[in-house]
Amino acid sequence: MPETENAVHVFDAAVELTAIDAGRYTGNTHPAYANMVGPFGGVTAATMLRAIQLHPEVFGTPLSLTVNYAAAIQYGEFEVVARPVRTNRSSQHWAIELSQDGSVTTTATAVFGNRRDTWASTELAAPAALPEHETAVTPFPDFVEWGKNYEMRFVEGPIPGLDAAPYPDSISTLWVRDQPARPLDFTSLTALCDVFYPRAFLRRGHALPAGTVTLTIYFHADATEIETQRDRPILATARSNRFGQNYFDQTAHLWSTNDTLLATAHQLVYFKA
Repeated sequence: MPETENAVHVFDAAVELTAIDAGRYTGNTHPAYANMVGPFGGVTAATMLRAIQLHPEVFGTPLSLTVNYAAAIQYGEFEVVARPVRTNRSSQHWAIELSQDGSVTTTATAVFGNRRDTWASTELAAPAALPEHETAVTPFPDFVEWGKNYEMRFVEGPIPGLDAAPYPDSISTLWVRDQPARPLDFTSLTALCDVFYPRAFLRRGHALPAGTVTLTIYFHADATEIETQRDRPILATARSNRFGQNYFDQTAHLWSTNDTLLATAHQLVYFKA
């Protein structure tokens, strides 16, 4: 059935929360964002951020978010509680929990705040890449349900195929945006920070058991820079620094179409190999 202007985007449906009272909400996992075990971690992180945005005491815009995936989320209803821990003149600190049947599965902390004009400089350079319209769409395998919600155009480091060999490094660079296209906001940027498949897949040349344990996002962009991006693809890159003893790190940078660094993400991933 074709979408209309009034149709709710699948991402907005996935992060929708219903208020029980101030700071306490209910939500439901969305089948479109199903992953191997439980929902896609990026949409879970976005849901935690959304709970803060809906809170009547929210102050400013997101500066950072750390999400700890303590246990697998079961498909179905869940509850999110967001609590402002402290509000200062320029920043506001939050604690968030997601639970099911009285058991906490996900915890998070966040910092919101107001940004003011200061001296500015970006030392990191955006990766070299062909324009998105010159890069072919490279979808995830069909069994990765959540991947169908993103248009991905890999510049380097696509997900390994069946006959892939181990790769000498862990770098992936791609153009990515919501599918269908959707104007960028802080919640969708949060989810985009987790669209990278585990870096161990690329190094080993095949999929293996892996899952994010903790994810931290630093939001560099202000509301105007987010709005300016509209629904155009983001240039995203990720790599690891060290693998071993069941864990590896994964660092990502997300750039706007005019080479503005929008966000930096770091995560720790559990794996078996």
